[in-house]
Amino acid sequence: MSDIEFRHAVRDALDEELARDESVIFFGEDIAAAGGVFAVTTGLYEKHGPDRVFDTAISELAISGAAFGSAVAGLRPVVEVMFGDFLLLALDSLINQSAKYWYLSNEQASVPLVLRSAVGGGGRFGAIHSQMPITWLLGVPGIKIVCPSTPGDAKALLKAAIRDDNPVVFLEHKRLYSIKGPVTEEVAEIGKASVVREGSDVTIVSAMKGVHDCLAAAEILAAQGVQAEVIDLRTLRPLDTDTVLTSTKKTNRILVVEEGPETGGWAGEILACVVDQALEHLDDAWRLATPDRPVPYSPPLEDAFYPDAQKIADSVLGRMTQGEPLIAGAAR
Repeated sequence: MSDIEFRHAVRDALDEELARDESVIFFGEDIAAAGGVFAVTTGLYEKHGPDRVFDTAISELAISGAAFGSAVAGLRPVVEVMFGDFLLLALDSLINQSAKYWYLSNEQASVPLVLRSAVGGGGRFGAIHSQMPITWLLGVPGIKIVCPSTPGDAKALLKAAIRDDNPVVFLEHKRLYSIKGPVTEEVAEIGKASVVREGSDVTIVSAMKGVHDCLAAAEILAAQGVQAEVIDLRTLRPLDTDTVLTSTKKTNRILVVEEGPETGGWAGEILACVVDQALEHLDDAWRLATPDRPVPYSPPLEDAFYPDAQKIADSVLGRMTQGEPLIAGAAR
């Protein structure tokens, strides 16, 4: 089993699903002849032809509208919105048509579409090209949100998303495109988290690039005698709360690390779920997120903006030594 880059895992999933199912089509801005702005989709246009892989006009609403129309007409479209920040322009069709059509049609017509987009900061793209659009979509019934952190999951979850009969928003962190890892022919289960490191002292939960930061933080903590269990959520809608709760019952502490604004984020949703369960021996639960401010462009300011491995480790050590009360305010 050879290691491949995250971007190539995404491309391979698209390639294999286009070959497997003639109803799969793929379109978006600069995804065909140019191969995508992040070089993710190179070669697909040449292999599968202009009827299956094609460029569109610069209109995200037109892309999402065409995805909805082709999906209800019997195709399985995969579309790309170049940056997650531009999803705002596509939300009317995505939310008011695609997400609700199964319900409005009295469960007679599904909308099997996948909307891919590059998200996240740390790449010096500035405030309008570094956002995390998850909170814009988290409260919308009818949409699944998939957020892989490894090449293996990128391929396995994208194949699952393309085969799913519901609208799936598939988010790819820009800082992960070049990481390498093993892939298989597995088709993953959407909505299933993964325990990527075993531990007994604290549960740390994250997604996408945050998982790698949490694993690095766990190494720092291990040197201090603290064994952290790290959970990769993999999917943010639906959330695998069972895996989170099972781990939290074991460690009695949970930290949720989110790349995104503290207010209204999915980290708060997970903590609310933990509190709802009223775990008997829960010692502490808190979150570490980005400030409620736009993403800075300045490299030193952007680096300080995100919860990196050292900040995560310091947060855990601080909470465990200070004995702060249960469900105290978010770490800052």
